[in-house]
Amino acid sequence: METMSSSARRQLHHAPLIDAAAGRTPTRTPVWFMRQAGRSLPEYRRVREGIGMLDSCFMPELLAEITLQPVRRHNVDAAILFSDIVVPLKAAGVAVDIVPGRGPVMESPVRTGADVAALPRLDSPVPGLSEGIAGILSELREDQALIGFAGAPFTLASYLIEGGPSKAHQRTKALMHTEPETWHALMESLVHTVVAFLRQQIEAGIDMLQLFDSWAGYLSAREYREYVLPYSRRIFSEVADAGIPRIHFGVTTGELLGDMALAGPDVVGVDWRVPLDTAARRIADAAEPKALQGNLDPAMLFAGPGVLREEIRRIKAEARRAVERGHARGHIFNLGHGVLPDTPAEAITEAVALIHEEV
Repeated sequence: METMSSSARRQLHHAPLIDAAAGRTPTRTPVWFMRQAGRSLPEYRRVREGIGMLDSCFMPELLAEITLQPVRRHNVDAAILFSDIVVPLKAAGVAVDIVPGRGPVMESPVRTGADVAALPRLDSPVPGLSEGIAGILSELREDQALIGFAGAPFTLASYLIEGGPSKAHQRTKALMHTEPETWHALMESLVHTVVAFLRQQIEAGIDMLQLFDSWAGYLSAREYREYVLPYSRRIFSEVADAGIPRIHFGVTTGELLGDMALAGPDVVGVDWRVPLDTAARRIADAAEPKALQGNLDPAMLFAGPGVLREEIRRIKAEARRAVERGHARGHIFNLGHGVLPDTPAEAITEAVALIHEEV
């Protein structure tokens, strides 16, 4: 495997996020929020007016502006690249669009071996992506990291097979069990595309990356281990030589945390349903101690400063216990999922200040 290097890579010696991911003691508890760039910000709604979601992901100046908006407003410790998990599919030539109120919708679902054989792979750079990343890096401080990201193969496969979002993922699970050869061929194809997408981000200079497996929580542990884990592990292995911290996150994955840790990330994201110290024990028992990320319930951003402060204290105490017991290497504060679209922007700013302030 060829070693990845990037002349665009910054040397961040005092970034709290990087220190926490590496198991070092950060100068303050680092925090960023999933979906921090988006509809909760009035400035986002203004710059996106009249521009489709997917279109904006291919426009470098707009991509950079949207990524940086929450960093400027909230003083978070990281920017998360503004993109969507279907961007590499769109760039490869898959006919997909994001339908307001529904999400990614495929023009033609992928449900047969012939469909998989015809599925385009990402073999050329995503237009506008590298230029957008350069614009983001030019504005970030030395203590603020840029996190790149991609959707994991299972979640991408579900969108392709179901044709869009699904509440049960029934066609996906049926294909997985009844046509395993077709399933594995699809996952191989998606690994290629995801790795190509991440490699471009790495070469452009991202400081960290997150692999989202949004729908993995719908799987049993047995299904995850047989049909999903080998491919997520391949992706983390393929980008390991970049030398940047790698995060893995999925929703409702409390029973899968140990298996997700075995995929090879440095940091495991935890949703709000599992206490951080409990999650850390599950991870350490299955793999080895990892840094934790999480896990404030996004709804708590509507609860007012008193409740918010107590929840932040509780979560930080759980993380501290996990580290003291040797079950975790560090803690990055985040939500247990993404910022809800109608979250007051002021509540996010207040939460960040409290997280930085509370010991």
